[in-house]
Amino acid sequence: MASKAVTIGDLIHRVATSCLSNRLPGNYALHDSGDTDLDDEDDDPFADFTDAVSGGEERKRSPSSEEVAAAAEEDDEDKGGDADEEKLKIWEEKRKVAAAVASGAERARDAEALMAEVFDAVSGVRRAYSSLQGAHCPWDPDRMRTADVEVVAELRHLARLRDRFRRSAATGHIPRPNPTAPPLREAVAPYEAALDDLRRQLQAKQAEVDGLKEKLAIASNRRNARLHPSKHNASASGGAPTAELFTACAEQTRAATRAFAAHLLQLMRAAGLDLTAATRSLTKIPVSSPQLAKHALEAHATRVLLGGFEHESFYLDGSLSSLLDPAAFRMERYTQFRDMRGMEPTELLGLLPTCPFGRYAASKFASLLPPRVEQAVLGDGEHRRAVDGGAHPRTPFYGEFLRAAKAVWMLHLLAFALQPPPSHFEASRGAEFHPEYMESVAGSRGAGAGAGMVVGFAVAPGFRLGNGTVVRARVYLVPRGGRP
Repeated sequence: MASKAVTIGDLIHRVATSCLSNRLPGNYALHDSGDTDLDDEDDDPFADFTDAVSGGEERKRSPSSEEVAAAAEEDDEDKGGDADEEKLKIWEEKRKVAAAVASGAERARDAEALMAEVFDAVSGVRRAYSSLQGAHCPWDPDRMRTADVEVVAELRHLARLRDRFRRSAATGHIPRPNPTAPPLREAVAPYEAALDDLRRQLQAKQAEVDGLKEKLAIASNRRNARLHPSKHNASASGGAPTAELFTACAEQTRAATRAFAAHLLQLMRAAGLDLTAATRSLTKIPVSSPQLAKHALEAHATRVLLGGFEHESFYLDGSLSSLLDPAAFRMERYTQFRDMRGMEPTELLGLLPTCPFGRYAASKFASLLPPRVEQAVLGDGEHRRAVDGGAHPRTPFYGEFLRAAKAVWMLHLLAFALQPPPSHFEASRGAEFHPEYMESVAGSRGAGAGAGMVVGFAVAPGFRLGNGTVVRARVYLVPRGGRP
């Protein structure tokens, strides 16, 4: 080496030879090299790694049967998962469609329910308005106020339905009422009916209290007249007949007639008669129970005693004094009324048995009790024989009759003392019940009579006075199509 000259070419040759005879790090080998040393696996430190990499590449290029089966199973699982996802998507779409259909059906049902409520509300408005029109003829202020409240309530209900529809149009959902809860109108209706019934009962009680006050005032006046007759006559002589006085006298007349009917009923019961059959035979009223006998007897006594009330002398004579000198006739009648007011009828007839009042009492007694009824009730005909002879018996039964007859006579005198004289009216059988012109003999129970009640029979007539005051007729009410 020391004897040879080193040149640049020798150095390049050595370096190239060394590079070609040794492998480069990082497995960068020159495969095109023909050097045998490159194929020696024992001398290659990366032989194992190289073989592993090359073997893996060879397996990829030619997989085994197990690998093929495993790959097929994986493909099937992938395809099965895709199928499940498709089925899930289809199910979700079907569920959405079913929900949309159900929602549409529910909205349709809600709309139908709302329309039904609208039709009901319109029908309620029509019914309330019909009631309002019916309250005008005959004129009934109480019914008008009630019907007016009903009309306003129905209109408000219709307005609430309109607002509900507008809200549903804005939100796309119609609020549906709770089907288990009753509507507000149905829930309140029983309480309204009970309230109306209580009001009618209160009005009836108030009318009864007013009647009792009038009777108390009349009784007090009669007591004062008996205790101080001169003072009472002096104060009465300067007065004039009034509608209030006539109304009070009418109440006294009805009370006296009821007392006579009750006394006659007691005599019939004491005689052992069948009250229903005997009352039906006497009064010609189709009475079906003993409880109605008293009202039927009162109706019979009132009809007989007030027969001919429109004539100035009950048709006892042909006098026409009221046409010749009306003013003097009215003054004379009022004078007779004041004179007879404090007198007992038995005392008057004991002195003047054939006076006009005596002749009136005798004629009415003959019509009130036929001979066979008088004999069955009283046991003999002594009363009729005495009356036909111009006398008036002093018996309890005839005394009750005279008190009722005197009350009717006094009412007749006062009626012809008024200007204009009051007109009387009577309810016919089967007529509709009008509380402004009629009152039920059942008291508070009759005050709550509804539209289905009609007149079974008239008990006492009513009177209409010149100033518009009405003395209501007394009637017995029965259901429509029923019998007393």
